[in-house]
Amino acid sequence: MLFSGRKYKSITSPQTELYGQPLQFYGQPPLENISLLEFETFAVDRLKLLKTIENLGVSYVKLSDDYKKKLHKESKTLNFPYRLEADERKPLTGLSEREKRRKDHISHFILRLAYCQTEDLRRWFIQQEVDLFRYRFNELMGKQKLEFLHRNNLQYDTSSAEEKKTLKDYLINSSYAVSGITVEEQDFYKVPFQDALDLVRTRKVYLKGGYAYIPHQDIVTIVLNDFRTRISKALALTARSLPAVHSDERLQPLLNHLSHAYVGQDYSIQKNVGKISLEQIDSLSVKSFPLCMRQLHQAVRENHHLRHGGRMQYGLFLKGIGLSLEQALQFWRSEFIRGKVDADKFDKAYAYGIRHMFGKEGKRADYTPYSCMKVILSNLPSQGDHHGCPFRHSDPELLKQKLQFYKVSPSGVNQILELVKGMHYQLACQKYFELTHHSEEASFSLNHPNQYFIESQKVLGRGKDIKREVGTPQNNSANKGSTAAQEPAANTPQDLAEMTEDLDSFFQDA
Repeated sequence: MLFSGRKYKSITSPQTELYGQPLQFYGQPPLENISLLEFETFAVDRLKLLKTIENLGVSYVKLSDDYKKKLHKESKTLNFPYRLEADERKPLTGLSEREKRRKDHISHFILRLAYCQTEDLRRWFIQQEVDLFRYRFNELMGKQKLEFLHRNNLQYDTSSAEEKKTLKDYLINSSYAVSGITVEEQDFYKVPFQDALDLVRTRKVYLKGGYAYIPHQDIVTIVLNDFRTRISKALALTARSLPAVHSDERLQPLLNHLSHAYVGQDYSIQKNVGKISLEQIDSLSVKSFPLCMRQLHQAVRENHHLRHGGRMQYGLFLKGIGLSLEQALQFWRSEFIRGKVDADKFDKAYAYGIRHMFGKEGKRADYTPYSCMKVILSNLPSQGDHHGCPFRHSDPELLKQKLQFYKVSPSGVNQILELVKGMHYQLACQKYFELTHHSEEASFSLNHPNQYFIESQKVLGRGKDIKREVGTPQNNSANKGSTAAQEPAANTPQDLAEMTEDLDSFFQDA
């Protein structure tokens, strides 16, 4: 991608052909000159779109009518593609739709530069882009989906009419929303089972001979896995080019600001450290801990030990709700000593890690408690582990038993399990909050375990006692970015400071 102070003049032939397609994998980077103003505008608008997708994803069931309606409206407002031509063989009506696709293409690659820098940034960017791609793919007509698969070399074998007839009963019983009539009318793709693990895990497909038989409407899962893999590899390659990009003093302030604008509240910044005492933890774990932290607390009390993944997830959470370093050391030492670890071994093998969480060892970074997305997507638990998201990583039957043990009503358990079945894990956790706090509808969109704790304390009337002034890194970086950007980018028609102020305002109102 090339940047200059001049305005965009023309679109090259390869790009014109690319923008003739309703959907793409972003495999071909832009090769044209664009103005710095377009660079800034495209980046900010796409980040607004991705932030909207994140908010919708924790407020509505993905691809529900309300979800699609609001995403459609936001795409239209920000001038991104929001409708797809029924027949792509016909020329696009006017230049506007082609320009929207051009904006979509270029803005994606700009945010790659901003979000390739750390694991957390990459994880957030990939998840929002995958959700956007899912929405757009499902909006395609059946023929357009097939054309997209063929154009991107995703040509899986389809079952013959005879094979479908032979396997009809199995396909009906194993595939979600498939009836005897639709088995004959729609295609079933034979996909290596390792490419369809999400569908296999949720028991939505029929398995035979190492292949999963996937109905046409569920092929999006396979496409999303491929898209996720491509974006992940692309971000790793983009990270290698960052030194050259950061040498441009016009771009570095904007990219730095964009890369910090999504994260919201930083629960590692504590103004009231020590407000939570060790004596309160048992009671708080029952009343105000999300299920993931409640099961970790129960595990450490019962086993007097947690593996590294559990210690990191739970330790940072406790830090985030106000436990001081001294209290944390006391808590972990007392538990581990009750198990198979003596005091000397604890001090040598485990105390360093706890001090490291608080930025007192190693590179002295102030580590942030894990967000819901990080808990769900990273460091998957294995046998003997207790970390992770219970709604994502627990067997449905075990999750049901756990919810019953925690006295969730039978109807509430069914509601949660339905959300889990649809892979709406954050909504399931929010439903758990509503049921355990006797609230008809939560007044927030849940995306962080520490947010769950704070909202719980508000509901229980202890919000003033637990209240913390939570800092936002986006504000800090916004100040830095705005100050730095006013110098080299002062020649642009719209000052970068105004752009970033608008971005902050958008996030605060979201």
